[in-house]
Amino acid sequence: IELEGERRELVITGPNTGGKTVTLKTVGLLALMAQSGIPVPADRAEMPIFDAVLADIGDYQSIEQNLSTFSAHVTNIDFLSRTATARSLVLLDELGSATDPEEGAALAVAIADHFRRIGCIAIISTHHTSLKVYGVNTPGVVNAAVGFDEATLQPTYELRVGVPGASAGINIAQRLGLNAEIIASARSRIGSQTQDIARFLDRLHAQLGEAEAERVRLQSREQELEREKSRLAVEGRKEQQAKIREMEKKLESLFRDFEYHARETVNAIQDRAAAQKLSKDAERRIAKMRREFREQFDSAVVAHSTGADRDDPNAQPALVKHVSQGDTVKLKSVGRPGVITRRIDDQHFEVEIGAMKMKIARDDIAAVIARAADSPVNAARARGISVSLEREEANVPSEINVIGRTVDEATTEVEKFVDRAFLAGLARVRVVHGSGMGILRKALRQYLQRHPHVVSVSEPPQNEGGGGATVVELRV
Repeated sequence: IELEGERRELVITGPNTGGKTVTLKTVGLLALMAQSGIPVPADRAEMPIFDAVLADIGDYQSIEQNLSTFSAHVTNIDFLSRTATARSLVLLDELGSATDPEEGAALAVAIADHFRRIGCIAIISTHHTSLKVYGVNTPGVVNAAVGFDEATLQPTYELRVGVPGASAGINIAQRLGLNAEIIASARSRIGSQTQDIARFLDRLHAQLGEAEAERVRLQSREQELEREKSRLAVEGRKEQQAKIREMEKKLESLFRDFEYHARETVNAIQDRAAAQKLSKDAERRIAKMRREFREQFDSAVVAHSTGADRDDPNAQPALVKHVSQGDTVKLKSVGRPGVITRRIDDQHFEVEIGAMKMKIARDDIAAVIARAADSPVNAARARGISVSLEREEANVPSEINVIGRTVDEATTEVEKFVDRAFLAGLARVRVVHGSGMGILRKALRQYLQRHPHVVSVSEPPQNEGGGGATVVELRV
């Protein structure tokens, strides 16, 4: 119940035994408890300090004082009307009852309007339709209804503020076991207007019940959506963290490759006498290597951010893709060659360096110096078969540049280039496509991997183009 501001009067209607009187008594009792410092049994309560709690509840008839039920009510209400102030709480039960219904209704409306003009907070229970209409048409007055289940003929003990209720007196009498003939006779005597009003109120309460059920359903759905939203947010954070870890691995490989090439450059000028002669050349080489590393770093970041390198196993810089048991490889960590003795998994190998064996990661391999098996041509020659190839090395270049081409244009040019290189007997060619967003690189590598003349596709180290080029080994 909320009565504040201009809303100062509540008119409660509805069936007998529905809880109208209990509502009045509960409000009065809680008001007195609050003013006595006793905790109020409610989820939330805000109450003013009343200068008086005035009630007309129950039957005050007295033979000794020559008071009938009606006269007792009138005497009591007369006292309340002279005592109440704007700071009073007035509780009136069954207002306008115990007399002629038409006159009782007129008196009830007049009494209710009197307390409204005083400005006190008033709660009134009644069965009179006139008071229901008064509650609808009068500012500051609010209708309320106690619920009634038409199916079970039982009160629901719910107070719905904002709508009037039906009295359902005949239904209550039927539930209490009154003679069926009397019930049927009573129904036949009700006027059509009264029946229409009762049916209208019944439909209104049924619609309110459906609206409340829909509100509960929507609230439940909203809670489900919030839970789903929270779940997706958590999954989004997990996915972002996974991408960050993946990016860290790529950058770590970049740094290791840079360290390896920097160390190789330093080793090339260890001799002090040669260092003086090669100092300028070394500076140029280091500056060039720094630029290439920066380009490779930027392209890796862009490709990872845009997803252009997704599902592209060749996008990791300086990562040797094809390593087999028996291959001789050069290691970045020690700068020495070793022989692959065992493949542990896709990213780890066992390598033998002299008498020492050690476990290495794939990204520690700088290059494959020698393959365990020769090409098919060399194998055939080793068996004594005479093999000759028409070589066109003088006319067929070992490198093609398709920077600036569209994917279709570049694919067509690379296809012709690979066919000519294969016919010319070239074992290894290089395709320069640039870094950019990684789209052309990814498309060309996917095409080359499916080409029947291609053995392997790999990315050269930074000093040979890095992510801006692709090295293609052909079947010779």
